[in-house]
Amino acid sequence: MSGLVTAIPTAITAFSATNIDDIVILLLFFAQVNAAFRRRHIIFGQYLGFAALVIASIPGFFGGLVVPREWVGLLGLVPIAIGLGCLLNREEDLSDEVESEIEQFDDSPIASFLSPQTYSVAAVTFANGSDNIGIYVPLFASSSWENLLAIIGVFFSLVGVWCYAAYKLTSQPAIADFLTRYGNALVPLVLIGLGSFIVLESKSLNLVSLLASCLCLMALVKKDEDSPELENN
Repeated sequence: MSGLVTAIPTAITAFSATNIDDIVILLLFFAQVNAAFRRRHIIFGQYLGFAALVIASIPGFFGGLVVPREWVGLLGLVPIAIGLGCLLNREEDLSDEVESEIEQFDDSPIASFLSPQTYSVAAVTFANGSDNIGIYVPLFASSSWENLLAIIGVFFSLVGVWCYAAYKLTSQPAIADFLTRYGNALVPLVLIGLGSFIVLESKSLNLVSLLASCLCLMALVKKDEDSPELENN
């Protein structure tokens, strides 16, 4: 019993210390909610991404090997790609027909869980929390089965608290007004900056390689945008 009493505050401290920056990301996500991007996408994506982080950290409990830090750092390219896509697609709006199809598709929670929007949020969550694995592995390794289950339970409970807190903050007039004015411009810049920091901080790529990767990603996104036009011609 004393172990559980210790595990709960330890889990709260570890989660809070490693996920403070997630509040900012969630704020920006909730500010982008529209017909195509629902609140459920953000919540499902946040839980899915965090679950992936926990699964990646579980080998520490068994004393196994963890994915090399340099490989994990390459996940930073995911938010960079999403950010570049936001910048290049900023002027494009969904037609009424597409929006109605999305609304019909998203009526089911299962459909929302399987949607690309959910996986985009999950990818950003996992990439942003990739450095958390270094904290969670020794924490899990030093825990008993009972403590491990308690820690994971607290972690997932706090994910919900984080989502609720970010959602409530976006409803504050000052914050909502700021995000309404600058959210569309901030989201891609924050994602690109976040991804660049993850890649450089983990030493997965040097600055020159990162810039080259960004140029390649831009070319890929641009190619995807042009493909419908080529098909029409």
